[in-house]
Amino acid sequence: MLEEIRIASLGVIESSTLELGPGLTVITGETGAGKTMVVTALGLLLGGRADSGAVRTGARSARVEGVVRVGELAAFTAAVEEVGGEVEDGVVVLARNVSAEGRSRAFVGGASVPVSSLAEVAEPLVAVHGQSDQHRLLRARAQRDALDRFGGDEVAGLLAAYADVHHRLVAVEEELEEVVAHARERAQEADLLRFGLGDVEGVAPVPGEDVALAAEEARLGFADTLRTAAEQAREALSSEQGHPDALATTAAARALLDGVREHDAEAGELADRIAEITYLLSDLAADVASYAARVETDPARLAAVSERRAALTALTRKYGDTIDEVLSWAERSATRLLDLDHTDERIAELRAEQELLRHDRARAAAALTAARTEAAARLADQVTAELGLLAMPHARLSVEVRPLERFTSSGADEVELMLAANTGSDPRPLGKGASGGELSRVMLALEVALAGTSPVPTFVFDEVDAGVGGAAAVEVGRRLAELATSAQVLVVTHLPQVAAYADRHVVVEKASDGTVTSSGLTVLDDAQREQELSRMLAGLAGSDTALAHARELLEVAQETRASH
Repeated sequence: MLEEIRIASLGVIESSTLELGPGLTVITGETGAGKTMVVTALGLLLGGRADSGAVRTGARSARVEGVVRVGELAAFTAAVEEVGGEVEDGVVVLARNVSAEGRSRAFVGGASVPVSSLAEVAEPLVAVHGQSDQHRLLRARAQRDALDRFGGDEVAGLLAAYADVHHRLVAVEEELEEVVAHARERAQEADLLRFGLGDVEGVAPVPGEDVALAAEEARLGFADTLRTAAEQAREALSSEQGHPDALATTAAARALLDGVREHDAEAGELADRIAEITYLLSDLAADVASYAARVETDPARLAAVSERRAALTALTRKYGDTIDEVLSWAERSATRLLDLDHTDERIAELRAEQELLRHDRARAAAALTAARTEAAARLADQVTAELGLLAMPHARLSVEVRPLERFTSSGADEVELMLAANTGSDPRPLGKGASGGELSRVMLALEVALAGTSPVPTFVFDEVDAGVGGAAAVEVGRRLAELATSAQVLVVTHLPQVAAYADRHVVVEKASDGTVTSSGLTVLDDAQREQELSRMLAGLAGSDTALAHARELLEVAQETRASH
C-alpha cells in the first residue's frame, strides 16, 4: 500500500507531501490548482514518460517519491531485491527525478535503476484510470484485454498456450516460404558447387603441392645452369686440372705460419685456425661435387611438373589463391551441398510441421474462445449488476465474442462491449450507445468487476466521474467507497457527492505572490470538509445553503457507509 507521496517542483506544486492510508482518499481543488499533478507524479513513479515541461518554472529538476508499505507483497519484495534495492523496516521508497533538460533518473529502494526497471517493479502496485482510459475502452483491443483480465489465470494460460503455437507456426511458415521461394536459386547454387567440386576431385591436389612443384620446376628448368655453376664452384675450391684453388691457397698460408710457430705462439694459433678452414673447404668441395653430380636434365619430368602446375593453377584461378585455400573451399562447399541437396526433404518436413501446428493452433484458439465466451457471460452479469448500483437500473451490458476470419497473435476472436442503456433498447457498441456519464459509470463498473479477478493494492481514478451528476454521482461515490473496503482508492474529483464518501479528504490549494503560482496539499478536518464541499456545490465560499447541503451529503454518506 502507498503510505506517502512526496512531490517537489512538479508543475504548480513547489513542495508537498500527501499522506495516504487505507480506504478512500479524495483530492479536490479549484480548476487549475494542480489536482492532476498528483496523478502525474504517480505516473512518473510507475515509469511513465518524463516531460521536462512538467518541471516547475525556475527549478533545476522535479522529484517524486513514493513510500510503499510492503506488507504481504512477497512478489514486490522479490522484484525490489532483484534490481538491487533494499526493503527497510517493511518500507520501500520509489523515486523519480526529471531535470529541466529532460533527463530522467529512477530509484528503487535506494538503488539507481533504469526507468524500465522502476516500471516493472511499480506496475503491479497501482492501477491508474483517467478520462483517456474511457476513450481507450472504446477500442476493440482494450475491450478484449479487459475480458482477458477478467478471465483470470484460466484465460491467461490458454492465451499463452495459443500465442506459443501461433508464433511457432508463423516462424515455420516464414521459413517454408523462404525455402520454396528460393528453391530455384538453391538448385542453381547446387549445380555450381557440384561442378566446382568435380574440378577439384578430378585434379585431386594435396596440401602444399603447388609450392613444392614450383620449386621443383625451377630446378628442372635451370638444370644445365645449376650443374655448370656447381662444377665451376667445385673447381674453384679444389681443382682437378691443377689450377690454383682455395684448398691449395689455404694450405700454403698454413705452411708459412707453421714455419714460424717456434718463434711466436700467436702465429701457431693462426696456423691452427687456417687448418680448420682447410678441413671445412675440403668437406664443402666434396658436397658441391656431390650436388653437381645430382643435378640432371630430365625433360620428361619437367613436362610432367609443368602440366601438373597448370592443372593446379586452373583451380587457384577459380577457388582460392593457393591449393590450401582451394581445399578449404572444397570442404565448405561439400557441407553446403549436403544442405542444398536436402531442400526437398526440408520442404516436406516444414509442410508436415505446418500442418500439425495449424491443427494445434485451431484447437488452442477454440479452447481460448470457449473460455472467453464463458468469462464474457460472467463479466456482462457482474457489470450489469454494478450499473444497477450506479443509478443505471435498466442498463444491460453484453460482451460479444465473435469469430474472426483470421488468426491473430491474440486468438481468433473479436470482443465487443455492447450497452443497452434503457429498457427495450437494443444493445449498441459503447462508442455509439453510451453518453459521457454512462461511459464513466461503465468503466467504473468494469474496474470493480476486474478487481475481483486481478486485484491491485491501489486504484487511482482521475476525474472518471466526468459527465455524471445528481443521484448518479452519489451512487458513484458510494461504489468507490465500497471498492475502498478491499483496496486503497485515490480519486481526483470535482463532484461533492463523490468527495462526501471519502475517508480522507485532501484539497489542492493555489497561492500566488503575483509572479509565481504554487499549490500545496492539505488534509481537511470535518469543518474544513464542510466548507470545501459547500464551495464545490455553490462555486463560492460562505453560502449557508451550500453549507447545509454539504452537511447533508456528509451525513448521508456516513449513514450509507455505516449500513454496509
